[in-house]
Parts: sequence; structure tokens; C-alpha cells
Amino acid sequence: MHEVFAEWNKGELDSYLIEITRDILAFKDTDGAPLVDKILDTAGQKGTGKWTVVNSQDMGIPITLIAEAVYSRCVSALKDERVKAARKLKGPRPTLTSIAANAEKKKQFIADIRDALYCSKIVSYAQGYMLMRAAAKEYGWNLNYGGIALMWRGGCIIRSRFLGKIKEAYDNNPKLMNLLVDDYFRGEIKRCQKGWRNIVSTAAKRGIPVPAFSTALAFFDQYRSAVLPANLLQAQRDYFGAHTYKRVDDPSGKDYHTNWTGRGGTTSSSTYNA
Repeated sequence: MHEVFAEWNKGELDSYLIEITRDILAFKDTDGAPLVDKILDTAGQKGTGKWTVVNSQDMGIPITLIAEAVYSRCVSALKDERVKAARKLKGPRPTLTSIAANAEKKKQFIADIRDALYCSKIVSYAQGYMLMRAAAKEYGWNLNYGGIALMWRGGCIIRSRFLGKIKEAYDNNPKLMNLLVDDYFRGEIKRCQKGWRNIVSTAAKRGIPVPAFSTALAFFDQYRSAVLPANLLQAQRDYFGAHTYKRVDDPSGKDYHTNWTGRGGTTSSSTYNA
């Protein structure tokens, strides 16, 4: 794994976190065994991720990767419960022995993991910029989005090589709707998407949790969908709480309420839209 991360850090994934992961995986304890294997698998947190998620909920912006990262730390902290649950809850064994046994399959699988990581990183940055755009609108900020990318590149834990590409994207179009629709990043996602999907599907079948990869892919598939099943959700909300809905055949945006059961009154509830 150290060798893989060392190789990744020479290309498009070049970043601070890849770099330090490379170093961690090579570090040996005093007995010569990898130190990382002796570290208790319960992650702590200081709150910055939680604050970001809370703010994203206030703004109504889906920061799904950071949220999943925060919740994954929370799950890791349930160590005693996880140990007990591991004895009782059954599922696929998290193993990839058949892939590891074949050199070509292993090489391709590692390449797919790289693509999944690359695509997920792009989605994460895209979501971060979505939140900044919403905050700028809410608070009246005039943000230099390309300049922000360069500031991060100057030295912080999220610095990475493709921050320069983010600056180029906003230099080319300061009003860019989303990084995912920029020509460069759209092309990169298209190029790496097959491996990304392979990793998420293989992990699900093998019982290996990949929360960041899977939530990134789910967001990507939602974001590229012109129609989502939220119409049923709105119908449910109107049924149980009279929260109203809008109709696709009425461009005025009028709110409608249906008496779904034929009983009771016709009073509708107020609604909240982020």
C-alpha cells in the first residue's frame, strides 16, 4: 500500500493527505511491524467537520462526503458495540483474495481504486464550492473562487495538484454553476467513472464499507438526473402533513394540497424549503 500511495502521489492525486498516508504506511514500530496496524481504530474529531455539516444543512447544500466522513468517525468510536455486533451480524466476508491472486486483476483493481478516489475527491471539492457559493449569496460575500483554490494550494491539509485546475475553471468562467460541469472535470469523471462504479459495486458485494466512495457516486448520479423520485416524497409529505406540492403542468409555481383520504378538512400546512 505504501508503494501504491507513493506512485499515486506522483500524478493527479498528488496531495498532502496522499503524501502523509504514503509515509504512515511505510512507518515501522520498534519491532519492525507496521505501526498503523497497532493503532486503535477509533477516530477522534475536533469539530470542524461537524461545523461544516451543520452549516451545509442551514444552507440546504448537500455536503455528503464531509458528512459521511464525520459519521464514519462516529461509527468508529462505537468500538465496543462494533466488537459485539461483529459476533452477531452476518454478511459477506470482507476479502479480495481472488483478485489479489491474479497479478493483472490486482493491477487493474488498484487502478480502479485510484479512479474512485480521484472522482470522489472531485465531487468533494465540487460540494465545497457549492457551499461557498451559497454562503456568499447568504452573507453578501464577494469570493474569488480561483484565488481560494490557490490559497489552499499554498499550504493546508487539503492542498492538492488539481487545485490549479480549479483555478483555471473559475478563471474561464467566474459564474461556473458547478465544478462537475467544467469541461476538464467533466472529462476526468467520464474517463474514470467505470473504475469508480466497479469499486463501489465490488465493495458492496464483498461487504467492505466504502462510505465516501459510495456517497460521492450517489450524489453524482443524483446531480446528473433531470428527474428524481422526490415527487413521491412530496406526495407523502402532503398526505401526512398537508405540506403541499407543485405541479409539473403548472409553471406558475402555485402550491397544491390534495385531500388524499377524502376525510377531514382542506387546510394545508406551512412548508420549509432550504
